[in-house]
Amino acid sequence: MGDCIFCDIAAGAAPAHCVYDDGTVFAILSLEQPTPYKLLVIPHAHVENLFDLDDELAASIFKATVKIARSVRDVSGCPGLNLVQSNGTVGQQDVFHFHLHIVPRFEGDGILLDWDNSHASQDKLAQFAGEIRIGLQSNHE
Repeated sequence: MGDCIFCDIAAGAAPAHCVYDDGTVFAILSLEQPTPYKLLVIPHAHVENLFDLDDELAASIFKATVKIARSVRDVSGCPGLNLVQSNGTVGQQDVFHFHLHIVPRFEGDGILLDWDNSHASQDKLAQFAGEIRIGLQSNHE
């Protein structure tokens, strides 16, 4: 086996319960099941994080994610779900091959996404928006 568990799974060298594979993107049941039917959506290509995805691969991942999420909802009866995707150590990424968690949500499941929901000032929001717009124009056109 290699250095990347997801590359090993994609190559058939490590076991996993695969539920979807279109040749570009595959989905497996997560070993951790905080709620039933939790899945990981993973590109076959080794791409470390969100910042390294090209537009075509990003579109393929999200297209597959929508299809898989609908199936999870249908089979599990979950009334909602979260998509969780982490980047970098500070972002709590622990496997450095891009992957997107599909986490079905059920009433009383005990999962909390908790952060300070205080509103920022309009001046601060305008500042952030301006900085992002400039970044988009200079870095990604």
